[in-house]
Amino acid sequence: MATDQEKNKQLMIKLLERPGNGSCVDCGAADPEWASYTLGVFVCQSCSGLHRNISQISKVKSVLLDPWSDAEVEFMASNGNNAAKAKYEQKVPVFYYRPTHTDCQLLREQWIRAKYERKEFVCVERQEPYSAGYREGFLWKRGRDNGQFLSRKCILSERDGALKYYNKHDAREPKALMKIHTLNASFQPGKIGQPHGLQVTYLKDNSTRNIFVYHKDGKEMVDWFNAIRAARFHYLQVAFPGAHHLVPKLTRNYIKEGYMEKTGPKHTEGFKKRWFTMDDRRLMYFKDPLDAYARGEVFIGSKENSYIVLPGLPPSTQGYHWQFGITIVTPDRKFLFTCETEEEQQDWMAAFQGLVNRPMLPQEYAVEAHFKHKP
Repeated sequence: MATDQEKNKQLMIKLLERPGNGSCVDCGAADPEWASYTLGVFVCQSCSGLHRNISQISKVKSVLLDPWSDAEVEFMASNGNNAAKAKYEQKVPVFYYRPTHTDCQLLREQWIRAKYERKEFVCVERQEPYSAGYREGFLWKRGRDNGQFLSRKCILSERDGALKYYNKHDAREPKALMKIHTLNASFQPGKIGQPHGLQVTYLKDNSTRNIFVYHKDGKEMVDWFNAIRAARFHYLQVAFPGAHHLVPKLTRNYIKEGYMEKTGPKHTEGFKKRWFTMDDRRLMYFKDPLDAYARGEVFIGSKENSYIVLPGLPPSTQGYHWQFGITIVTPDRKFLFTCETEEEQQDWMAAFQGLVNRPMLPQEYAVEAHFKHKP
């Protein structure tokens, strides 16, 4: 006969089949095998580790490996992921970033803390740090020339339509004024070398400018990120009244980043190794991943507008070290790149092909026109 232990394990496995329980309550990863027996939710292994950081609220066990008591099984059965979402996510602002299993640990941990520890989405007044339309504070910013991180006063103001930072704490004029309508923010802990590292970009004379910032306090950094998203949301609501699908446009992660080699417009120069960032239809290249400005930008349009992506290089090409070539044909010229491995070549090809296969939006024609008139 099955022991009580075995019976409870089977009951727990059965609970995973209920609607909502088949994916992690926090990040959406499929087939969670852990559970919080104090919150009554099923989570993936990665999020179970983050729940351990709030052990006064959430206690986790393995569904398959740990023993379960009758009372615990009963509690799990009377709760579950859908019930927990209805309770803990009832007032998540539309602009607030909901992380997935592919996001960095900081975003996922702060989402879990915001939900269960701070109960931000039950009490709206706790959302003040990112929903007020104004935010002021100090962030560590990487120096453009020396690479040192220095404390800088930052102000985000929806009324002014800008994020500003000041080189001196008592300075009257900001060092940079980043208009909300071109602002983007993306967590880049690996690239920046800080677990809370955020890359902020904006357009200056229609060229991309990068700044890299972090704060030692993870909540502070995620609050800044969501404040930027809130400001962008309110700007877009005014700029495009009645428009739907604004949330995907608030901030964006890069389609792909990494090293490739490139040659110049005449294809006679030697190939140089550069760091490339694919930001929507802008392919930018940098000497160093943390450069403030790109050395150059290439617009990738659609096949209807004569943009083509081809594997390999023209037969006469010389001066390259990496063997896996890519040729991008635009209406004006060909761009030649090489990748170190075949896998990298395939990944870049897929990224480029995705853009080429996507019809261009009216506003993208204006961006393309500007690229054509660049000196």
